[in-house]
Amino acid sequence: MKTLVTGGRVVDPSQDLDGFWDVLIDKGKVVDLLKPGARHAGAAVDAAGCVVTPGFVDLHTHLREPGFEGKETILSGSRAAVAGGFTSILCMANTEPVNDIGAVTGYIVAKAKEAACKVYPVGATTLCLKGEKIANLGELKAAGVAAYSDDGVPIRNSEIQRRIFELARQFDMAVLVHAEDPDMAAEGQMHEGFTSTDLGLPGIPAAAEEIAVARDILLSQLTGCRLHICHVSSAGALDLIRWAKKRRAPVTCEATPHHFTLIDEDVREYDTNCKVAPPLRGREDRAALIKGLADGAIDAIATDHAPHGVLLKQTEFDQAACGIIGLETALGLTLRLVQQKKLTLRRAVELLTCAPARVVGLDAGSLAPGKAADLCVFDPEAKFVYTVDRIRSKSRNSPFLNWELAGVVRATMVDGRVVYPD
Repeated sequence: MKTLVTGGRVVDPSQDLDGFWDVLIDKGKVVDLLKPGARHAGAAVDAAGCVVTPGFVDLHTHLREPGFEGKETILSGSRAAVAGGFTSILCMANTEPVNDIGAVTGYIVAKAKEAACKVYPVGATTLCLKGEKIANLGELKAAGVAAYSDDGVPIRNSEIQRRIFELARQFDMAVLVHAEDPDMAAEGQMHEGFTSTDLGLPGIPAAAEEIAVARDILLSQLTGCRLHICHVSSAGALDLIRWAKKRRAPVTCEATPHHFTLIDEDVREYDTNCKVAPPLRGREDRAALIKGLADGAIDAIATDHAPHGVLLKQTEFDQAACGIIGLETALGLTLRLVQQKKLTLRRAVELLTCAPARVVGLDAGSLAPGKAADLCVFDPEAKFVYTVDRIRSKSRNSPFLNWELAGVVRATMVDGRVVYPD
């Protein structure tokens, strides 16, 4: 049955499109964009007063399955994703067992068939994330991974990282890195600065990130590998990325909503929900990230959705796990920048759709005719309070609980089927 999404403002940066159109969908594909008011037989989705965009793409999600299903599963995480407008998500390899062989990738691919959105596994670059023996990257690609990453475990050995980059280039795959010097960050609990000293918490200097970013940029230049730097948090790291882009190195990066919304001073109440890796930085760093989002130095917004159970968060700060959930607040936090006139709506949508899709070569993030009918319909003016009873994730670890945010998702469609509200 054909479906018509009617009455909405269509914003699709992949086509440089911003105007009022009706979206005609048939057999899971976008058929055409029609003038408003067009009549067509079939079902209708009323988007009056809303913005219609391609479904959001998240390059950095932790779904915890297999191994940690108490925190999240592929199904529950995908339900949180579509509630936030995401239709394609990449899930990281730090599962149990680690996604470092084709059999684990195959399991995730099979489970993803039951998910509410499209789930693309990311394969580990080294066995068991130990940074010692390189995984069979060819086998992982054949099994269906969309990219490679050891995620939160930086590769200490530069020669091993070089060999990983060389192999990834041969397979025309991107490597997603957590850029941090593990020795400088080893004992740290938050950003090193006045606040960490005042709170008596060991700090992680911004230099720990910047040293690793510099090294991986140089290795990317040496090998020609597509390098994507996850969750950039410091102004200095972003300066290095700007330098790399001026030299036309194959380097991209992402920023998370929590890094462009919060700062290290938000840790003052010892709120373990503000403990993330890399840590929340200073005001100047946050300002640099916002500027980078606006001017193109930062390529994508990614959630780093990291679910944790109560026992891993409601404990002493130095014992608490790093990470927050983010799939259901990403849109609202991004729209805060639009409301503050620090980001245009078009740029915000680009950072959530076609730009992240380009990073790893996903056929997503566009409403062009013939593309999959993956859509998000949201009301940019409607507000909601992010409370526990709204959360679709299995975990609750968010510093944004009870925040009022704008941008209510009215409908999410995957392959032309309404999956939220379900």
